[in-house]
Amino acid sequence: MMQDFKNWIDRNLKGDPIIWGIVIILSIISIVVVYSATGSLAYKKSGGDTEKYLLDHSIMIALGLFVMWLAHKIPYRFYGIIGKSLLFVSVPLLLITYIFGSSINEANRWLTIPVINRAFQPSDIAKLALIATLASLLAKRQKNIDDFKNAFLPMIVVIGLVCGLIGLANMSTAILLLSTCLLLLFIGRVPMKYIAMVILVGALFLTSAVFLGQRGSTFFSRIERFMDADEIPFQAEQSFIAISTGGIAGKGPGKSEQRNTLPHPYSDFIYAIIIEEYGMIGGATVLFLYLALLYRGMRIVASSTKPFGGLLSAGLSFALVLQAMVNMAVAVGLGPITGLPLPLLSMGGTSLMFTGFSMGIILSISRGDHQDSAEAVSEGGNKLRKSFQPA
Repeated sequence: MMQDFKNWIDRNLKGDPIIWGIVIILSIISIVVVYSATGSLAYKKSGGDTEKYLLDHSIMIALGLFVMWLAHKIPYRFYGIIGKSLLFVSVPLLLITYIFGSSINEANRWLTIPVINRAFQPSDIAKLALIATLASLLAKRQKNIDDFKNAFLPMIVVIGLVCGLIGLANMSTAILLLSTCLLLLFIGRVPMKYIAMVILVGALFLTSAVFLGQRGSTFFSRIERFMDADEIPFQAEQSFIAISTGGIAGKGPGKSEQRNTLPHPYSDFIYAIIIEEYGMIGGATVLFLYLALLYRGMRIVASSTKPFGGLLSAGLSFALVLQAMVNMAVAVGLGPITGLPLPLLSMGGTSLMFTGFSMGIILSISRGDHQDSAEAVSEGGNKLRKSFQPA
């Protein structure tokens, strides 16, 4: 029986086994902690039926893992082409969202899919598309990376455009995406003078987004409140209470008290609930899992035989873990409040799908049984169909 199970795992779950393990562990932690953190939400919206949110979140976790499995079956060379296609789709979607999207917290970040009535953030698509496109451009231009007009100019245009459009309604996501792009440029051997140019252009686009967008006043007020030593924002204060009362081992599963007063304890501040219930041991464990995920993702860069796979893995790994670090830093008071969820842990809908998609791409790269070529598509159709057939 055990041998049959192992054979099934070997056939169906390919790629880095440690990444698989980390994602599964974080998914289990997410289900347990979200179930605990949604107590007050369930009381307000469903008459105390916490099982409803447990079921909904568990289904979304399962769908995210399924998307990850599907994505890891696709040879990663196709993601260069998929990324460019998604980029052409995401730019108009960002504009449509900014003008007609659903407004939450005075920002139009969401579009609702008809029929299924499920909202999603086009910025999630844009992030994936930009990272995949930039990795593809860098990989194809390694031999003439010093050519400003032909090699570098397309990159700077696409980075500035996408980050600027995202920044109109979601400045924290735009800043993290720009940081990820700078890392990719550095790993891709782009000269430092060009990277400095990207910083200037990115700062120009983001500054314009601050003054022209919907969240300019919120952006400045959050920084001012973070710098004000005399007044602590309510969310931060409640988060500090949760962390300080957690101690070393925590209060125990389901025994959080701050979940009833802390805004968004199941998403933006779920890390504070983890520390309150599981103590510094639980908080350190989650931090270690993210660092291990970053290490495994960056390790693929060193082992990759072709530049596209390594750059794509680095970009996706860094984007995911950087967001996690910012979320945890906010919870412990090391940064201004951003509203960013904790990837793989926070309660979410379509965001879990996009996170699973990103992890699936990383696993596809880690398989090491594909040849890296963003252009090799002529025979790709048959191979793509075969990749979904059981061994």
